[in-house]
Amino acid sequence: MRKNLIASVAFLLASGTAVLADGASDGKVKIGILNDQSGVYADFGGKSSVEAAQMAVEDFGGKVLDSPIEIVDADHQNKPDIASNIARQWYDTEQVDAIMELTTSSVALAVQAIGKEKKKIDIVTGAATTDLTGKACSPYGFHWAYDTHALAVGTGGALVKQGGDSWFFLTADYAFGYSLEQQTSDFVKANGGNVIGSVRHPLASQDFSSFLLQAQSSGAKVVGLANAGLDTSNAIKQAAEFGITQGGQRLAALLFTLADVHGLGLEAAQGLTLTEGYYWNRDDESRAFGKKFFDRTGKMPNMIHAGTYSAVLQYLKAIQKAGTDDTDAVAKQLHEMPVDDVFGRGGTVGPNGRMIHDMYLLQVKKPDESKEAWDYFDVLATIPGKDAYIDPAKSGCDLVK
Repeated sequence: MRKNLIASVAFLLASGTAVLADGASDGKVKIGILNDQSGVYADFGGKSSVEAAQMAVEDFGGKVLDSPIEIVDADHQNKPDIASNIARQWYDTEQVDAIMELTTSSVALAVQAIGKEKKKIDIVTGAATTDLTGKACSPYGFHWAYDTHALAVGTGGALVKQGGDSWFFLTADYAFGYSLEQQTSDFVKANGGNVIGSVRHPLASQDFSSFLLQAQSSGAKVVGLANAGLDTSNAIKQAAEFGITQGGQRLAALLFTLADVHGLGLEAAQGLTLTEGYYWNRDDESRAFGKKFFDRTGKMPNMIHAGTYSAVLQYLKAIQKAGTDDTDAVAKQLHEMPVDDVFGRGGTVGPNGRMIHDMYLLQVKKPDESKEAWDYFDVLATIPGKDAYIDPAKSGCDLVK
């Protein structure tokens, strides 16, 4: 009888383990949104990205594999050490299954390295460096909304074709800025242009006067702003005070989103050329999503918000299809499944984790051309995903055979 009892218990334990393996491992699926919620990129992503993630959960139905879905969030303050501590705590003690958004490239690289170590999925929508799917790629790391190469192809390519063949860069002094400057410089040179010089500024600079004077005295036709958020807005405002555009130079906002234009205002931003992966006023489907988002946040979504919605939704679809939240099984589905939602229409995921989708070259309207609130852009061109992103085979990722 004792032997039979032991055998029965062993069978039940084995059966129980099998059931758990085919569902959510701890009875729930927990997603962390880790980004800047109080600093220079707070409008860029911030709490609105958390709301976008929650929208995706609700649109999916609130459960996956009959298990509840929970969104948690935190502010990493644009500091890799703070982000790393949060990520480790989430993974080690709070049963977080995946981390997403990850504004700031240095933060995203740090958290992706932790995810690789701990076999946890991260999907980056807020950071831009191509290293995430290049030399720092991970079998569990995915890059969703945009990257520096796509921005360089879009904005940089448009201005070179329009005669902007000499450039001077104002560059944010961290990984994102370096990558954006390098990618754009390569593209400018490949198309017959040249880079006269560059200067680096600290993150969250208040005074751009010395940097702008160097750009002005360079005589470059285009001043490339390889920064983002309030840094870009402040640089544009102060450039107007120095009469840079009045003197014949053009400003290229290499990472500038709808939220930034709204904060700056059409009067100051009019005529700027920029690249985004999403525009709320492009068609009926994007307008419907934009209205839902606006009703919850009081603002229209940019590509970071819409990209976060898409990333969360695709992650949940991958769990559903895999029949488990096991990291390897879900990562396999994320690599194989097509992406088809309001953001990533016809998207595919490369072996390096790069989600390849169309980007849009946009120009900021003049104030009298805007027909309604948040109607800020004319769509100049659609950039096919195959042109916007680096071929995975040339990305430098050691996962690509």
